[in-house]
Amino acid sequence: MGEDGTAWRLVSKTSVGAEPMTMQKTPLSVAREEVADTKTVSLWFSRFASKTAQIVGQPYMFLFAVVVLILWAASGPLFHFSDTWQLIINTGTTIITFLVVFLIQNTQNRDAKALHLKLDELIRSHLSARNDMIDIEKLSDEELEEIERRYAAICEESNVRRGRSSKRGRTNGARSE
Repeated sequence: MGEDGTAWRLVSKTSVGAEPMTMQKTPLSVAREEVADTKTVSLWFSRFASKTAQIVGQPYMFLFAVVVLILWAASGPLFHFSDTWQLIINTGTTIITFLVVFLIQNTQNRDAKALHLKLDELIRSHLSARNDMIDIEKLSDEELEEIERRYAAICEESNVRRGRSSKRGRTNGARSE
């Protein structure tokens, strides 16, 4: 449903002269269409960062980096282990690290946001769940610590109850108090 209460609909024809087939558009598909239509720098960067993070995280990229280091080290005697020789590897690794950190951070931020949205949807869809837990990641550290203490107490109470019920279970239903 849209914000105005209207349903999203996608209409397509199955064959010539056939009745149109109606399918609901999900908020995800609507968001994808809206973003794809904008062609923004943000969209380009997100896709670039995601693809780069996938490539950089591959085992063959690690092996490539090791080979580069071995070649650099092997070239040391040729350049008499000069300051320029050392500066090449230092500058190269610094620049690459600097750029890749931003790309990976962007990817992690998007992954974390997507995960939070998925969890929010699960909370929202579960009837007995507390909807006030949605967007909990936006609370301050102190508020999160307070909630953590509450849940630790709930967990402790649950463990105590399980401990009592497991004692009863071991005595075949007879109370051992």
